[in-house]
Amino acid sequence: MPLRTWLHRMRGPGECAARHSVSWMLWSWIGAFCGIFLVALLNRLWPVSATDHIFLIGSFGASAVLIYGTPHVPYAQPRNLVGGHLVSALIGVGIVQYLPVMLEVQAALAVSTAIFAMHLTRTLHPPGGASALIAVIGSDQVHALGFEYVLRPVLGGVLVMLLVALVVNNLRDDEERHYPKCWF
Repeated sequence: MPLRTWLHRMRGPGECAARHSVSWMLWSWIGAFCGIFLVALLNRLWPVSATDHIFLIGSFGASAVLIYGTPHVPYAQPRNLVGGHLVSALIGVGIVQYLPVMLEVQAALAVSTAIFAMHLTRTLHPPGGASALIAVIGSDQVHALGFEYVLRPVLGGVLVMLLVALVVNNLRDDEERHYPKCWF
């Protein structure tokens, strides 16, 4: 491919998305607040340690953007939300448990293999890559959980956020905001 063609592709000739209404933004805020707040409360109900807020994994922040801010996109649908996190968490934990190589290799393998597996299972959810990475780079408490990491915090947190998304996104009388668009 000629350099000129390659550089031309980087121009981004399309238009950026329009801004949503203030009402849409407020419903996104309400969903994200409720979802993250309830997941954070799981730390009190199911503590791992006094200092490690295990249920508040970074990938949930990105999932909140998708399921509350853009509930109509394919990556935000329940199959992708739940499946993407679970597949990725399993891969991350498996790599940590069974592949004793340097951290950098584990991290790269966890994310790249999670992406491949999410494509294969049709559960692509970008925050899932972070769930795989957190399994590798997480604290000693995260590593001590082993495959329990997949159930707690990942599955527990994802199910709470999904429940909130089902409630909040369907309160508004806006067909685009109704959630989900599909389950499987």
